[in-house]
Amino acid sequence: MLLDEGPVAQPGLRRRTVQTRTVRRPPDEGESRRSGVQIPAGPPIGECQVISVSPFKEFRDECETALRDALKKMYPQISFPPITLEYPPSPEFGELASSMCFELAKQTAEKPRKMADKIAKAIEVSRFPLIRSVEAAGGGYINFHVNLADFFRLTLEPARALDTEYGYVRADEPRKIVVEHTSVNPIHPIHIGQARNPVLGDALARILKAHGHTVFRHYYIDDVGRQSAVIAYGYEKLGKPKPEEKPDHLIGVIYTITSCIMEVHRLKREIEQATEETSELQKQLDDWMSVADNLKNKFPELFTQLLAKINKDENPESKVNNLIRGYESGEEKAKQLIREVCQLCMKGFKETLSRAEIFYDSWDWESDVVWSGDVVQVLDKLKTTPYAFQLGGILEFDADKVAKDLNLKQQLGLMEDYEVPSLTLVRADGTTLYTTRDIPYSLWKFREAERVINVIGMEQTLSQMQLKLALYALGYLEQAENLTHFAYNLVRLPGYRMSSRRGRYITLDEVMDEAVKRAYEEVCKRSPHLSDEEKHRISNFVGLGAMKYALVAVDPAKPVVFTWDRVLDFEKNSAPYIQYSHARACSILRKACREPEEPDYSLLTTPLERDMVLTLARFPEVFVEAAESLKPNVVADFVNGLADKFNTFYNALPVIRAEPLGLSDARLALVDAARIVFRNSLNLLGIEAPERM
Repeated sequence: MLLDEGPVAQPGLRRRTVQTRTVRRPPDEGESRRSGVQIPAGPPIGECQVISVSPFKEFRDECETALRDALKKMYPQISFPPITLEYPPSPEFGELASSMCFELAKQTAEKPRKMADKIAKAIEVSRFPLIRSVEAAGGGYINFHVNLADFFRLTLEPARALDTEYGYVRADEPRKIVVEHTSVNPIHPIHIGQARNPVLGDALARILKAHGHTVFRHYYIDDVGRQSAVIAYGYEKLGKPKPEEKPDHLIGVIYTITSCIMEVHRLKREIEQATEETSELQKQLDDWMSVADNLKNKFPELFTQLLAKINKDENPESKVNNLIRGYESGEEKAKQLIREVCQLCMKGFKETLSRAEIFYDSWDWESDVVWSGDVVQVLDKLKTTPYAFQLGGILEFDADKVAKDLNLKQQLGLMEDYEVPSLTLVRADGTTLYTTRDIPYSLWKFREAERVINVIGMEQTLSQMQLKLALYALGYLEQAENLTHFAYNLVRLPGYRMSSRRGRYITLDEVMDEAVKRAYEEVCKRSPHLSDEEKHRISNFVGLGAMKYALVAVDPAKPVVFTWDRVLDFEKNSAPYIQYSHARACSILRKACREPEEPDYSLLTTPLERDMVLTLARFPEVFVEAAESLKPNVVADFVNGLADKFNTFYNALPVIRAEPLGLSDARLALVDAARIVFRNSLNLLGIEAPERM
């Protein structure tokens, strides 16, 4: 069924700051960006007319000014902190409230309620166009009520005029920002446990760009170290096979089988050479033998070939170690082999990420950082500081001493008695560690940006802190201050434990396939009359949107529990639910077949309408909070709350058939503004906003 006016569901929201600006818009702009459907775009804004970029911020500013002026007038003798205003728990208490009298009354020995009464009466409401009334309430609150009709006009007309720009408040000081994200090691396909990184990173980059910053999206290819050497070793043993399938999937199988055979080989050797109890080693061997049996059953030909070839080497570990050292030192044979296998895997990654509509401005090879000599330079410079020391042939970095000497513990959120572990810079065999190489790479990123945001899992919190302390130790104070670790928690699949080395993972490709398949089944149920081509087109963006929303909507500090019944829920808190709400708004506007030319906003008198407009007015503040606090989930939370309110409104009130015409036009303008905010919110999350579902 195509959407029509008719039933559905309920609410949620948040906040922050903004400004006003001048906007020019030709009167004939009205075409939707996607399918060319003609959608009313709102009345033309006059030449260079100043319109509100953040309606609720304007109301908040008026309330703050009114409160500040009244305090200075009534209590010139007291000092008061910055004014804060909160959302009241119920509409009867207004749109904003202050509780500051509870604190200020301590300075005057008055009761908070008496103080609130005096301040409320001292406010000259006539000076403030958006404030309808101010009243004291409860034990000492000051409640502000908005002038609804004027506020509705201030919200809906600018939203429709700004259209694709509404809500996207520009930063006062735009900066150049590198967002490094995804950076999955090129040893197996991107799996669902890693997929949160590109989805969060892409949303962050979109939000920061919309905020007016120049954003560079970087992918760091970790091709130096043991894992890349293991896959290259196995790949060479197989005679460098040409993939008949998606290349990263083949690479993942080779990596898993090679790792397994090497682990079995290592454990058997340790048990043979052991002089003490070997029960723990035997337990590990039994576990890996079980993995080997599974892999042999699943990939009999590849497993048999690799086992035969690897068994010819007396010490496979030494072969891998030689590759590690050879690659890091720039030995030509090692360079060609490891680069070849990594590039094969990256080809598969690019296919996967492109399908998810996630793209990058720069693909940075870790090996290039090493071969450039930057790592050696950084190490030489660190050796001249009091923070590098030798320990049994290993070069260490005293991160805790840096934190103490520069009084950084409080700034880093650490307890004073917490001791930051030292960082191994160079192993005894002369090879460096990942974090060591990350120091010059970070400095390289700062050559083109003023801020660097690393989207990296929470498990890397210590290494990211050590990296920051290394920058401080080297004297790069400004860079250290502007290096941000955007940490996120794991993705969990109930009843399934992933392990890359054991070949137990569900690829992002498989998840996208399944999401699209399930979405197709749902679209067939809901819209059986559509052509198969249209069903497949809709199910593709619904499925991919559902996957993205599920990974971005949860607070990054919390784990994501990935379950299909929640991910593809068309009735609540999911991308399909929000996309369906946007399509529903588009349907109403199509059916109206007219512009809302004479809306009478004074006729929007129901609590549902008030709630909708206030939510739309708060979108710019929500956007600024998401951009400045780096919280994409705030946008997801907001737009889900908007969908709840919109569907409740849609279910309860007629739009096209509302009487009189001024009311119908006002509701049409409200629906159009909701459509704009749905689309603009989803765009920030990298999710398509469809006009039909």
